[in-house]
Amino acid sequence: MLIVYGIILNVRRKSPMAVTDNFSFLTIQSASEGFYKEKGSKFLGFAYPVHDEREIKASLEPLRKLYFDASHHCYAWMLGADKKYFRAFDDGEPNHSAGTPILGQIRSKELTNVLVVVVRYFGGTKLGVSGLIQAYKAAAETALANAKIIKTEITTSFTLNFEYTASPEIMRMVKEFDLTIENQNYEEQASILVNINLRFKDVFLEKLKLLRATGTPITYSEKTV
Repeated sequence: MLIVYGIILNVRRKSPMAVTDNFSFLTIQSASEGFYKEKGSKFLGFAYPVHDEREIKASLEPLRKLYFDASHHCYAWMLGADKKYFRAFDDGEPNHSAGTPILGQIRSKELTNVLVVVVRYFGGTKLGVSGLIQAYKAAAETALANAKIIKTEITTSFTLNFEYTASPEIMRMVKEFDLTIENQNYEEQASILVNINLRFKDVFLEKLKLLRATGTPITYSEKTV
């Protein structure tokens, strides 16, 4: 379970597909790198899968230490299945000449939960704003081109409370809906926290209502902020 700006995002990674819908999004599977050179300036591109600002910070800090002598560390990130949370940072370059073209590459590939950093070593020749835009765009593009893009299913969480006699029914549902059990507690009454793909939520709720209607001792609630 991941919390971004107070919104709970639970994701389960699946095989990559070209088309997404309201129940999935595209991101990258693992970190990747790229490189671009223009008039002596070197642009090192780095792409990372991230889920919140804590992971973004954890990815930025090692780069700042490793490339401490670089001229600029510019970056952009996008978070959330709805792509509502993002930032572009120019790190001293002219406004919108670095972070914005990096963010543009993330958007062009329809990605989210991604951080792209471009580290620049100045080569002695100024590139101008248009040259910088092209260079940062190219470095970000090569980093993302070397990444494996995957389709990720959005999930939601439910807490199920039930009598022990209902355990066989509950376990059948876990298997039927491919639920991920995040937590479980077996005391006087059993309780489990499960994740389910958002696309199956309505069918899952109908099954829970049917169980209750037929006398199965179970209560449930969806995880909310």
